[in-house]
Amino acid sequence: MIGLKTKMIFLASLMSFFSTSCMKTGNEVYMIVGSYAEASDTGIYLYRLNIDDGSSELLKTVTGIADPSFQALSSDGQFIYSVGEGKEKNAKAYAYSFDRKTGDIRLLNVKEVGSSGPCHIWTDSGRRLVVTANYSGGSVSVLPVLPDGSLGEAEALTYDGGTPGSARQEAPHLHQIYTSPDEKYLYANDLGTDRIYKYELRADDANGSGRLKLTEGDVPYFSLPAGEGPRHTTFGADGRFAYLISELSGRVAVLRYEDGNLIPIQFIEADSLKAAGSAEIQVSPDGRFLYASNRLKGDGLAIFSIDSATGLLTKIGYQPTGAHPRYFSITPNGKFLLCACRDDNVIQIFEIDNLSGLLKNIGKDIKVSKPVCLNYVEIL
Repeated sequence: MIGLKTKMIFLASLMSFFSTSCMKTGNEVYMIVGSYAEASDTGIYLYRLNIDDGSSELLKTVTGIADPSFQALSSDGQFIYSVGEGKEKNAKAYAYSFDRKTGDIRLLNVKEVGSSGPCHIWTDSGRRLVVTANYSGGSVSVLPVLPDGSLGEAEALTYDGGTPGSARQEAPHLHQIYTSPDEKYLYANDLGTDRIYKYELRADDANGSGRLKLTEGDVPYFSLPAGEGPRHTTFGADGRFAYLISELSGRVAVLRYEDGNLIPIQFIEADSLKAAGSAEIQVSPDGRFLYASNRLKGDGLAIFSIDSATGLLTKIGYQPTGAHPRYFSITPNGKFLLCACRDDNVIQIFEIDNLSGLLKNIGKDIKVSKPVCLNYVEIL
């Protein structure tokens, strides 16, 4: 016969099991992973990620998109917008609803973007607009967001320029869409012409719709040195400085932000091997460190410290990674950096030393086919 004490121990252990294994806790988030995949295969993955210990669990997958390489989430986490990078001339953007309680992902609609090769996607905090950067199409596409979160008809804005005869800058290649911290301005990085295009984001009051529209900025674009190949930009924690990684030069540009203008104040090398494959750039949540990924040779992450007064960078380390670290993302609590190594089919998890900024691989790899994009959403 089981004694009372034994029963109590058993019940306590059972309750502990259910609380840790079957219920979400405050240290867990959803992680949405985009990848390169055939439309018939899994393209988007939904994980539960513990941001205290780095453990993860696959919850759901989504099929039906050719190369859903990048996603943007609405500010309330209730909608997911994805590119279908694909290979067709008129590629598509996809709108999904997302249930933060159950993790359910439901397709709302699909819209052509009027261009080929959308490789990046952005939505504003008020969920009024979605914009894609179209690499092979040399354009950006603007899609209104309808009241139910679905997408309206796209308008493509096409650019010109480039260097005839150049292998990678023969034409415009738009690579990223992002805004100023106050969301007054929208920028588009063009790898092909070494330009950052600038727009003002204004309410479309003409028809009383409350939607946003893009208006060409007083300065239509900012030029970078020839051969930079601007790819991705991120702002520092206080919004006074932006940091841009150029794919071709392998340099990070520090840009002072003033009334919508981006003014270069420093260029510093991230890729010492000059492989022309730099990819992603992010600042730690505390604003003290910056990370930039390099591909093709010496795959890894360049690590910089940030001077809080001047915004200037000092290179302090380099962390080798798996093959082709196309993208990485830092968890909301700043504890881990997750690196999507596309050609090794793995997401590596590195712990960030909050004193030095250096990284340590904790050995909790997540096996995913050709991962590209990582987004986090709080679990309700």
